[in-house]
Amino acid sequence: MLKSFVSKSARKVALLAAVAALTVGSVARAQDTVKIGVLHSLSGTMAISETSLKDVVVMAAEEINAKGGVLGKKIEPVIVDPASNWDLFAEKAKQLITQDKVAVTFGCWTSVSRKSVLPVFESNNALLFYPVQYEGEEQSLNVFYTAASPNEQLIPAAEYMMSEEGGGFKKFYLLGTDYVFPRTANKVLKAFLISKGIPESDIKEEYTPFHHQDYQTIIGKVKTFAAGGKACILSTINGDSNVPFYKEFANQGLTAADCPIMAFSVAEDELRAMDVPPLVGHLAAWNYYMSIDTPENKKFVADFKAFCEKNKLPGGKDRVTDDPIEAAYYGVYVWAKACEKAGSFDVDKVRAAVYGMEFDAPGGKKKMDEKNQHTWKPVYIGEIQKDGQFKIVWHSPGLVHPDSYSSYLWPDASKIPAPTGGPKK
Repeated sequence: MLKSFVSKSARKVALLAAVAALTVGSVARAQDTVKIGVLHSLSGTMAISETSLKDVVVMAAEEINAKGGVLGKKIEPVIVDPASNWDLFAEKAKQLITQDKVAVTFGCWTSVSRKSVLPVFESNNALLFYPVQYEGEEQSLNVFYTAASPNEQLIPAAEYMMSEEGGGFKKFYLLGTDYVFPRTANKVLKAFLISKGIPESDIKEEYTPFHHQDYQTIIGKVKTFAAGGKACILSTINGDSNVPFYKEFANQGLTAADCPIMAFSVAEDELRAMDVPPLVGHLAAWNYYMSIDTPENKKFVADFKAFCEKNKLPGGKDRVTDDPIEAAYYGVYVWAKACEKAGSFDVDKVRAAVYGMEFDAPGGKKKMDEKNQHTWKPVYIGEIQKDGQFKIVWHSPGLVHPDSYSSYLWPDASKIPAPTGGPKK
């Protein structure tokens, strides 16, 4: 009896000791790491674009960890899948902030997903790095916008299409997915075109739902619209709908010579899922291309391919880089550099450290604005080539100052709304 009691007591003591050791080990690991949230759709209609952003954020974290981490701590990515569901984006954002206690989140693609999570980040004074070009008309102190505002993508693209160099087009078909980015982007584009003397009768506007697959009727309308010549499409179609759109365009015998498409949401990564040869000659406007011929960019491309192959990710060494991938990648470095500068992971201190930061990205030098949460970037117009890459046919003379609110919608700058969010009052 005594022997049995001693044996049970010993086992109990050993179990408690093991639990204590695990607890101490977990606490030690937590003290040695800093968590970051990764909030990108890995399933659903936007997975075609967002999966690569998750991949490159993890790659950046591993690179930084290999150099010692941030403030002596290793980065621990916490990856969630909001599954192209806008309500789920908000739920997952709340989980990352309140349960997982991440120091920062890198995520979202569509503006509707960003709008969905914005109240969560603002109410918790948390920080989001958003890596995709968007429609502007927003300036939250809880978001750093590392991609283009309208004057860094939409307006230069429309100006190019109207120029002699770009073809001197006089008729514009604005075609987009039915949500906030295309509708607001086209509001900006329409105001710009009208200000340049294009009559409203020569501007058509049409929208399709997410995951729309049947473009036969719409392409028929485009053929009629373009029949007189000097017509082009400005496309804000997003996600996997781009595949049937371009396919139907080619099926009906249209080419870039008949009616070129200037895309704002099709890059190298989307072209991987398309039959590229019929798309040759169509255009896109971005702030980075994989084809930028510099040693720094070649290294970035090679490193991303190697990372995908090493981790057995779909596509492996055949993967490509593009504008949102670059913006997602350097966003992690901007945050890490700001933390080191601030000597803290505190959101308010990190935010202040980001303002005015100049840095070298894979595609060249860039700068975070001193005030408006946005990024100074170069602008490139690219033409699709047979190999799925873009030939750069035009670029801005230098970095372009980002406007969070378009001057075409806000001619009186004094009426631009004050920033939202920030430290709790």
